[in-house]
Order: sequence, then C-alpha cells, then structure tokens
Amino acid sequence: MDTDLDYQTTLATFGIEAEENLSTIEEGLLDLESRPRLDPELLYSLMRAAHTLKGNSAILGLRALTDVTHVLEDCFERLRVGELAVTGEAITRLLGAVDRLRRTLRVAVAGAPEEDGDHDRLMSLLESVRDGRSDPDQVEAAGESGSRQSGDRVSVSTLRVDLTRLDKLLNLAGEVYIGQGRLNRLLEDAAARDATLAGAIWQLDQLHTEIQDEVMRLRMIPLGPTFRQYRRTLRDLAREAGKQAVLVTEGDEVEVDTAIVDRIRDPITHMLRNAIDHGLETPEERALAGKNPTGRISLRARHSSGGVIIEVSDDGRGLDRDRIRARAVALGVIADGTELTDAEMLHLIFTPGFSTATAVTELSGRGVGMDVVRRDIEALRGTVKVDSTPGGGTTIVLRLPLTVAIIHGFVVAVGEERYVIPLDAVEECAAFQVRSQGRDCQPGVLNLRG
Repeated sequence: MDTDLDYQTTLATFGIEAEENLSTIEEGLLDLESRPRLDPELLYSLMRAAHTLKGNSAILGLRALTDVTHVLEDCFERLRVGELAVTGEAITRLLGAVDRLRRTLRVAVAGAPEEDGDHDRLMSLLESVRDGRSDPDQVEAAGESGSRQSGDRVSVSTLRVDLTRLDKLLNLAGEVYIGQGRLNRLLEDAAARDATLAGAIWQLDQLHTEIQDEVMRLRMIPLGPTFRQYRRTLRDLAREAGKQAVLVTEGDEVEVDTAIVDRIRDPITHMLRNAIDHGLETPEERALAGKNPTGRISLRARHSSGGVIIEVSDDGRGLDRDRIRARAVALGVIADGTELTDAEMLHLIFTPGFSTATAVTELSGRGVGMDVVRRDIEALRGTVKVDSTPGGGTTIVLRLPLTVAIIHGFVVAVGEERYVIPLDAVEECAAFQVRSQGRDCQPGVLNLRG
C-alpha cells in the first residue's frame, strides 16, 4: 500500500471539506452582522463548523490549523454567552482571520512551508478578538485581507467528481453520437423497409440522448453558493468606498454548467464594483433623495429559452447620459451631435477604454472593465445589455447558454451538400413550398411575409 498517496488523497479531501466549513463560517459571520438580534442557532452552526475543522485538522496532524481553530471556537463561544459584543469591528477582524485561515489551509494542503510569522499573526489576531482587545493595526490588516482577496474567495468551487473525467465522458458521448449519425444514414434505406430495424435505431437514439443528458446534469451546479459568496465581496467593497449596501439574491436554485460558473465570476465581480463605485450614492446622498441609506444590489438568475439570464441591478443614481455622450465624443467614438437611441447610448459603456469616473479609485476609473465583461460574455456565446433609470438604478442583463460543452446544431441541405448551423443562431424556421405557377412566382422562391 502506498501510504504517502493515501495521505495525499485524504489531505485533498480534507481541503475540500475545510473550504466548505470556512465558507459556512464566513456566511454565518455576515448573517450575524446583518441581524438585529443575536441568533443562538446561527452561533451554534459557526461553532460546529469550527469544531469540525479543528477535529479534522488534529486527525491529520495539522497542528497550526488545530491551534487556530481552537481559538476561533473560543471567540464564537464568547459571542454566544454575551461576553463578546457583535460589532462591525469584531466581524471585520473575524472575517480577516477567516481569510488568513483559508490561506493557511491552502498552504497546508499543498504541502508548502508556512511563511514566517503567519501563524503567530493569525493567533494574535484571534486572541485579541477573543479577549476583547482593540488593535488598530490588526483591524486594518483584517479588512485589507478581506477586500484584496475577494477574487480568490469567490473562485472556490468544487465538484466531488474529477471534472476532466466528466469532460472525457462527454467527449466520448459526442463521438458515439457522430458515429451513430453516420450509421443511421447508411441504414436509412434498409430502415425504411424494415420496421424492426427502424425501431432498434430509434431506441438507440433515445438511449444515447439519455446518457448525454445525464452526463450534462453531472456538470450542472446551482448558482446559489456562488451568489452567496459575493456577499463578502460586496461588504468589503462597500466599506472601502464608504457606502452601505446589501446583496439580495434570487434564483439560487438555477443550475448551469460548472464551466459557465467559473467564467462569469470575474464579470460579475466587476459589475458589483461598478454598482458600488458608480451606481450607489453615499448614505447621506441617499437620505437626501428619500432613499434608504443602505443601497440594494440584486443578483437574479432564471431560465429562459434553453439558456439562463443573470441580472445585476442596483437602486442607485442610474447612468448619466450626458456624461456618457461627452466621454464618447472625447474618445472619438461618436461625432458631436450624433443621434443615438437610448439603448445605443447606454451600450457605449462597453467601449474599450471607456469610463465616466471623475477620478481613478481603488475600484474603477481606469477604463478597463465593461468592455472586458462584454468580451468574456460573448466568448461564452452570450450577450450583455444594460438598462438604466435616472435616479432609479441600473440593471445589466447577461444572457448565457446553459453549457459550452455541447453546441446543438441544425442540419440543412443545399443540393448535395449538408451544413450544420449552431442552433442558437437560428432565428426562425419556415415551411417552404415551391410555387411554379403564376407570372409573379419564380421556382424556388419563398414568399416570407411579403
């Protein structure tokens, strides 16, 4: 028996489960901060996740993780009994500790040596939270860790089946489908004369379709876990910008291919940044406008016509058409005085190098963003459009296929040639009847709505 291989396999499995426990802790801390009253059951769930992480770390001999999660447990226990107050500062520092713990975990799973001082700094941070001590340097470090690593955090996604195996299985199913199609064409004449043969071919078609569908379902994951991970990203971005925001998600149960999920993370992150920096007003500005000081940003998903629609919307100030036009003229994208529809005007924000920000900030202003979003979405055979109401907010709509693993085709024949057109490019199919009688009707001409 290869004990080293067994240990590495166990360590990899531990890493997956530990990431899930850290995500549970992170989401629980965000829930804790947003609720007006202390929820004992929520604190118990945090303690269970930390306890599980501590126990599994101890079994594998990961002493550093065991020590840290033990102190984390103590923090949750003090919150539960009321010895430690639930404040924004405490939550920020605990979230910062989760970030560092996540980094420590990945180092441990990779078998790499831990950086000098990392463990001591993490222990010091958690002990200061547990003991109710305030340390400005540690508070700053915690917040910095959270906001800078938002992209890393959101990128965590796991399937308990090796994705390369699923890809190979899907490719094999596709090859079988192609071979079966060739065989069907060779047997067309015989099947037309033999009902038994025709029935056997039909049954094979059905079985193959079911196999392909099942393989595709194995690759599908719900969007809910990905959407919920953005809560932390949004919190960090809002605090950095001096604004208040809450993330609302809908359609968590909508499933898409895991490859789609991986490739829409960066576009959604950028749209959330824009919503915070460009969209939402400051709490004072919102109050003056009669709005809730806390802005509302929504992530919604739904199925539509064999694909999925994802909407990112905010209830902020909306896009400034005059500023967009002025910027487009300055960049030479349009000439001064060019007449544009509202949709065309808003679509200008997807122009490379386009930004209406008055100053470069940590979040935006460099003109690199929405054009990348458009390019990333179109690379997935998707589309993106924007709608905005002055003073009422902005909504960006992404229309995406459910999967990029398979492209369904529509076979057409022209003379002796056969062509396959991607099905999502087909707008309409019309019945074709050749009219050869009448002075105004030419053979082979289709009269389509005049």
